[in-house]
Amino acid sequence: MRPLKVDLPYLVEDRDRHGNARLYVRRFGRKVRIRAVPGSPAFLNAYRAALAELGGPPVDRPEIAPCPPHSLGWLASKYFASLEFKGIDPQSQATRRGVIEACLREPHTDTDTEPMGNCPIAFVTPAKVKRLRDLKAGRPGAANNRRKYLSAMFGWALEQTPPLIASNPARDVKRVSYATSGFRTWSVEEVEQYRARHPIGTKARLALELLMFSGVRRGDLVTLGRQHVKGSTLRFVPRKMRYRRERMSEKPILPQLADVIARSPCGALTFVETEYGKPFTAKGFGGWFRDRCNEAGLPRCSAHGLRKAAASIAAENGATVHQLMAIFDWETPGQAKVYTDTADRKRLAAQAMALIVPPPPEGENPGAKSAS
Repeated sequence: MRPLKVDLPYLVEDRDRHGNARLYVRRFGRKVRIRAVPGSPAFLNAYRAALAELGGPPVDRPEIAPCPPHSLGWLASKYFASLEFKGIDPQSQATRRGVIEACLREPHTDTDTEPMGNCPIAFVTPAKVKRLRDLKAGRPGAANNRRKYLSAMFGWALEQTPPLIASNPARDVKRVSYATSGFRTWSVEEVEQYRARHPIGTKARLALELLMFSGVRRGDLVTLGRQHVKGSTLRFVPRKMRYRRERMSEKPILPQLADVIARSPCGALTFVETEYGKPFTAKGFGGWFRDRCNEAGLPRCSAHGLRKAAASIAAENGATVHQLMAIFDWETPGQAKVYTDTADRKRLAAQAMALIVPPPPEGENPGAKSAS
């Protein structure tokens, strides 16, 4: 059983030789395993003890005290125990729980220090949700996550029999608008710069080609191995789908990727493994790959930005929305349309720019002046 990820400094997930997930505190090349159940008081005590043993500063995470019945905190506890919440993949559970619990710890108002977790559900208004959102005004992505995850919880509460809440107060709170393109997309020149630094036969090059030519997320890449290859096809269930439905992703292995795999050092359980011969965690791989980017003189590049580059290239080469959805295991057309719309605008601009130039006056030879 995969343990829940817990967002604490120096806490990492690793796997033993049997592929079982384990949690450790790691600092200065040493690590101490945490055996208690994630999120329990015993877990936090063991974490503090391990951090002290490894010479780290004490780190305290505020505990959520038991909340009164029919309060916002009471509703959150019901939601966290629900089948809907447990049907989300563990990493997303941890993220969503962390955001909601942070809201529960916020003071009720600017002058009332009573935590929002104790606020009766009947008094949770759109204005209070807006205030929780606006407390993250300097971080619009985090502000919108507060609204989104609270809305998901309220929506779940409305569907219960009987409903646990009269209405969804987050529904009338708008998202914060802000300009962002997310992770920076690699350019073709940057891909070639990375390849020049990391030749075929290195683990760093293998990781890049897997990201470029398999369409996988880093969370899936760290699980892929030869056991997922059937003939010339890569077959696996994307991590984000495992907690919804077992939809198999099947993609041909391009000759370029097959050649790199054949000429690269691959692990027994996964194509890309740690220096200790173990599978990476998604977060661990992201940090390791960022180091390889730094070695290539690409400090602004990341694993996810490379996936975006592959999607952009495919769209510019004419891939349709549904083709992109199949390549990158996206569930909704909106994710793919970001790339097809950009590619369409680029093509249309190239075709139409000449229309800006006014036609020459009637009877005038457009090439006469240039000829003279």
